[in-house]
Amino acid sequence: MTQTNTASDTSLMNRLGTLVVIPWAGEHQDDGRDMAFLMAYTLGDGVAGREGSEAAALIVAKEAGLPVGGAVLDVAQVPKSPVKVLVEGGKAVLTMPYLHVACPVPEQWVTAARDRGTVYVILASRPWPEAVPGRAVTEAALQAFAADEAVLGTAAHCLVPVGTLS
Repeated sequence: MTQTNTASDTSLMNRLGTLVVIPWAGEHQDDGRDMAFLMAYTLGDGVAGREGSEAAALIVAKEAGLPVGGAVLDVAQVPKSPVKVLVEGGKAVLTMPYLHVACPVPEQWVTAARDRGTVYVILASRPWPEAVPGRAVTEAALQAFAADEAVLGTAAHCLVPVGTLS
């Protein structure tokens, strides 16, 4: 997990609070092949509490042009999308409005991202205060949060082409 330190609108960032990214790879339900996932979420520690953080996350999704509620946007079909993923040196770099973060990713994640040529990015509006940077997140806790219909139904979902330096 990694948190961001880049912000262009401090008022929105103050409401958003800490924004964290967590990677994982696993079988995608549509085809059974591994998919690389990145989930960005707030800890809900913004100045207006959990509700304010959730509202701020929805603003971030809107500014990024990401639909909320389950539809998956293929960013490759969006001219000049501000959402980008760079994979290099065992790290994924996710860039979108209010977030520019590099996080270490396991080899399974890198392989899945390169094989598919895309990363499934989820911007959760629901806060996840238990999953703080520096504290291990169990697979069960990740699965419980990432598969929760209330989380997925209020999140932005997109497929982002994998960029590289070479």
